[in-house]
Amino acid sequence: MPLQMGWERQRTVLSADRMTSPADRLHPALVHHIVHHYRWPRLRPVQEMALDPILDGHNTVILAPTAGGKTEAAFLPLVSRMLDEDWQGLSVLYLSPIRALLNNQEHRLREMLTLVGHQVGVWHGDIPDSEKERIRHEPPSVLLTTPESLEGMLISRRTSAAQMFAHLQAVVIDEVHAFAGSDRGWHLLAVLERLSRWTLPPADVPSPADLQRIGLSATVGNTHDIVHWLSHGSARPRTTIDPPRPDGDLPDVTLDWVATLENAARVLATLHRDEKRLVFCDSRVQAEELTVLLRRLDVETWITHSSLSTDVRSRTEQAFAEASRGVIVATSALELGIDIGDLQRVFQIDAPWTVASFLQRMGRTGRREGTRPNCTFLAITEAGLLRAAALLDAWRHHAVEPATAPTAPFHVLAQQMIAHTLECGTRTRNELLDTTLTLCEAAAIDPIDAEQLLEHLVDEQLLFEDEGVLGLGDEATAQLGRRNFLELLSVFTSPPPFTVLQGPREIGQVSASTFEPGEQVQQTLLLAGRTWRVGTIDWARRKAWVTPMETVGKVRFEGQGPGMSALLAAAHRRVLLGSSAAEEHWSRRAAPVLAGLRDEHGFLQDDGVVGTLEDRTITLWTFAGDRANRRLGHWFRLLGWERV
Repeated sequence: MPLQMGWERQRTVLSADRMTSPADRLHPALVHHIVHHYRWPRLRPVQEMALDPILDGHNTVILAPTAGGKTEAAFLPLVSRMLDEDWQGLSVLYLSPIRALLNNQEHRLREMLTLVGHQVGVWHGDIPDSEKERIRHEPPSVLLTTPESLEGMLISRRTSAAQMFAHLQAVVIDEVHAFAGSDRGWHLLAVLERLSRWTLPPADVPSPADLQRIGLSATVGNTHDIVHWLSHGSARPRTTIDPPRPDGDLPDVTLDWVATLENAARVLATLHRDEKRLVFCDSRVQAEELTVLLRRLDVETWITHSSLSTDVRSRTEQAFAEASRGVIVATSALELGIDIGDLQRVFQIDAPWTVASFLQRMGRTGRREGTRPNCTFLAITEAGLLRAAALLDAWRHHAVEPATAPTAPFHVLAQQMIAHTLECGTRTRNELLDTTLTLCEAAAIDPIDAEQLLEHLVDEQLLFEDEGVLGLGDEATAQLGRRNFLELLSVFTSPPPFTVLQGPREIGQVSASTFEPGEQVQQTLLLAGRTWRVGTIDWARRKAWVTPMETVGKVRFEGQGPGMSALLAAAHRRVLLGSSAAEEHWSRRAAPVLAGLRDEHGFLQDDGVVGTLEDRTITLWTFAGDRANRRLGHWFRLLGWERV
């Protein structure tokens, strides 16, 4: 719908029945800049649908594909309220699961806020102390950060939470489905509860303040559950914005069998050479190896993943965004809303582990008028080929995994009890338990279990108690107090990586298992799409210095892929039984390989569990997903079975 072409709030005639534009509720100065600076002829449907609920103060979850306009859908009404209601100080927090997304969003939000006379700041581990000190003294109107960095501000003695967050009005959580489906979601809810206690409520509202919460999400299987999960502890009305997808032809999707990564590189070197292509790999090692193979075939290739340094990633993504053609090889990090410019094609080596990931990745394409979203799967393993076929079958059945947080997050609850005690100095038992009440209610933790956990922390001297008052214990200070309690904030831990440097310049981080201990004649390393000779290794400081070389090296990264969901497991059964809804997407090379896999699994049934016996080992084919299989394996081990 057209926007007003001036500063006056006026009705806009759209047709003979004189409808009113939803943008009439936006502040006139903001509308002026939308029209004359951005030159938008109209708002997108998702942006129009989000105006009323956000302007009316609802907790809102906005669902749209990557680059679907979700960020503006959240911030246009928030900025309008900022102007209409004269918000002062730090008014809005924008939380993201990764730093790269913060850096990527900074420019577009800074541009919008600067137009109306407000400032934007960024706060995470890569931001210099001098900039953080400036933010402490002159808080911007909008601050971009992660939940972990936000908690760092809450416990820091250098940051006055009472001053920093006194005027906070709203929190925007990007990629909220990524939080809701993991332990980080429980941590997020707990930190929001603590944050609200530092915010001054309106005069007619009892403390604590009820901050408005706005989540931005891709498609998930439980769309309307997300806003209720995000609203735990909040009494605000709740709204989900889920615009209908436009009708039209199916996306251009092909499942191909290429057998090896080398063959995948040859296909990529041949297809669509004059277009910009994004290739997803589901491991960082595979991404590094594919980049080397493509460069050997004279394909202009970039690589980005989470183990590369911030500087390397930002320069790489900017260079690809400015290029007219070429390939960027990436892991799941580019599923998120990071801007890499216009894109024509998406390829996938083997397959991701969720339909939601597939939709996000395919959604990178088809944005220009007259084009369709597309994705070509290049399967290099039989397991990857079968998983891709199952994903496509689930997609054609319109099935998407729900974002469901893990149960019983007692480790998060324990961390929150310690962190809140550090934040406030001392707490009574009731005060501490009351602060974690939202987390306990949301995660269905029995209050008795919470009290027993608190007793355990006191017994272990992580907390101490003196006449009913709790404080930080000696063990907490000894175990967690190094580097200003940074380890306390790392509730989701992994082994510390090695930092790889070329002179003073950081290239990225790798697992310690990449290196051989002791004196070696020569060690090589594959990182950032090229091979390096390892020189000095500082084991104590976990740093390695390298120089470039031509031969092929190796690399290892910590971490493992997600388990298989029950939804995807059920789709595997359908594919193997010959009832797939997506066979039209199989290539002539993929179809006979999948037919062979069906023949190998001819013993399967339409439902129920099938058992096979080989070499005195029973294999149960449950098709129930990894979570159910782990539970079943646990019970078998309790029965004394030797192998599960």
